[in-house]
Amino acid sequence: MDSRRLLDQAEWMSRALTAGDLDHTLARITAAAVEVLPETDYASITILHVDGRLETVAPTDDLLWGVDAAQYELREGPCYQAAADSVHILAPYLDGDERFPRYAATAVSAGLAAQAGILLYDAPKSRGALNLYSRTAGAFSDLGALGDLFRHQAAIAIDYAQEIGNLREAVRTRDLIGTAVGIVMERYKLSDERAFAFLTRLSQNGNVKLRTLAERLIAVTQHPEG
Repeated sequence: MDSRRLLDQAEWMSRALTAGDLDHTLARITAAAVEVLPETDYASITILHVDGRLETVAPTDDLLWGVDAAQYELREGPCYQAAADSVHILAPYLDGDERFPRYAATAVSAGLAAQAGILLYDAPKSRGALNLYSRTAGAFSDLGALGDLFRHQAAIAIDYAQEIGNLREAVRTRDLIGTAVGIVMERYKLSDERAFAFLTRLSQNGNVKLRTLAERLIAVTQHPEG
């Protein structure tokens, strides 16, 4: 790919991969992959959760629900291996690929000829891989600079979306605790500092997170007979 086209694609991706909430960002990434990356007919994202659960998100076609599920069940295939082993996997010729003998038969029967699994992020609670699918044998033999650029841009968008999510969660937690402190202040005629200290002691003595304690207190106050 010449430098001018690479710069044009970079500019397009910077607009396409704008961060919002995480679900929105992941959907934009898979849609952009089909639009930008050569010979990419379909795309999805595999998320490996800390408990070992594998999940497909933002598939660009319903075909991928079954294809991805087959990889999870068989514990083989580019998208499974990319998420499980933190590696990039290229499978330009699925038919006859000896690394994935059972899964390859499933993919080929679904009309897929080539696949790639690209690690997008590796976080403490989850790991995500971009899955690229093509009906053209030989696709993804060399994604080159465009593939690296896409992965970099996507990772930045995901990091930003996760930061947004963490900030929103922090605000929700703060608001819940503030509401619970207000309930304790009113009920026991305490100052805000003493009410907060009271909740903190309850949290520590009961080995319950402060947010969870606040949620329970608010629920009981709103539905005293529940």
